[in-house]
Amino acid sequence: MTAATHPVTDFQDSALRERCPALAHITAVIVTFNSAHCAEALGAQLRGWPHVTIVDNGSADGTPERMRAVLPQAQIIALPQNMGFGVANNRGFQAATTPYCLMINPDCAVQADDAQALFDTAQQWPDAAIVVPQLVGSDGRLQVNYGWVRDWWSSKGPAAEGVTCVGNACGAAMLLRMDQAPAEGWFDERFFLYYEDEDMCLRLLQAGKPVIVQPAVRVAHSNRGSVRGPRPLRVEYGRGYHHARSKVLFTAKHQGPQAAAAHRLQSLTGALALLALRIVAPSPKHVSRLWGRIRGLWGAPTHY
Repeated sequence: MTAATHPVTDFQDSALRERCPALAHITAVIVTFNSAHCAEALGAQLRGWPHVTIVDNGSADGTPERMRAVLPQAQIIALPQNMGFGVANNRGFQAATTPYCLMINPDCAVQADDAQALFDTAQQWPDAAIVVPQLVGSDGRLQVNYGWVRDWWSSKGPAAEGVTCVGNACGAAMLLRMDQAPAEGWFDERFFLYYEDEDMCLRLLQAGKPVIVQPAVRVAHSNRGSVRGPRPLRVEYGRGYHHARSKVLFTAKHQGPQAAAAHRLQSLTGALALLALRIVAPSPKHVSRLWGRIRGLWGAPTHY
């Protein structure tokens, strides 16, 4: 692992310090993988933030160099290969010296005022381990980025209108209180991609450490906009593979091997049937993702 560190002991922008003093207590942690196309937007929204850590998962498109150019104050941690979303975030948390970390996906537009509002909410609810905003898509519609524990009951109804305790929340944007980490640590590193955030939230809930949503804070999120590269079908394959595999692992961890085996068989049967339809009406993107799903299910362990 190599790192280029640019320490910042104080705000360089006095106006930002006066408007958003919470940034002195927050490290923005951004995990990148072939995310050079997000550099300009991230540079604009995080300009002046005193604590920024970029953890790059072995990008092949020059992401670390682009991030260093637009965010010269950032600590850049360049992992030698793609080690997974949870691993990379954990490395960012370990490098932070502030009492809070704000996870930001490269495709999320979190502004300084948003960070201040999330911090203010955390101060109002000191028992909360995590505070998340309401995510909003590029079409202006609210995204479903939080809910209750899936196996308890279905989350239905309108969006939250006030601060609400939730069972799980999307890891695209999260403010974490560092001294409230669950016993196993923030992310279980057995989850390479997908379900690591849901697993973390469930463990916090079981430990009596609330995860809350502050719907007054709305953050634009371009879903699946973080990763690009020269082989887009490989990206789709990876999404299908890791989503399917992680779901089986999540089921094995929290419901046991019998439930995991049943889920794996049911999902694999459905995916194979759908593949036959996709071959009749082919879509390279969807076929790649579906084939990844089948491969992920086929090799997924049913014992945690």
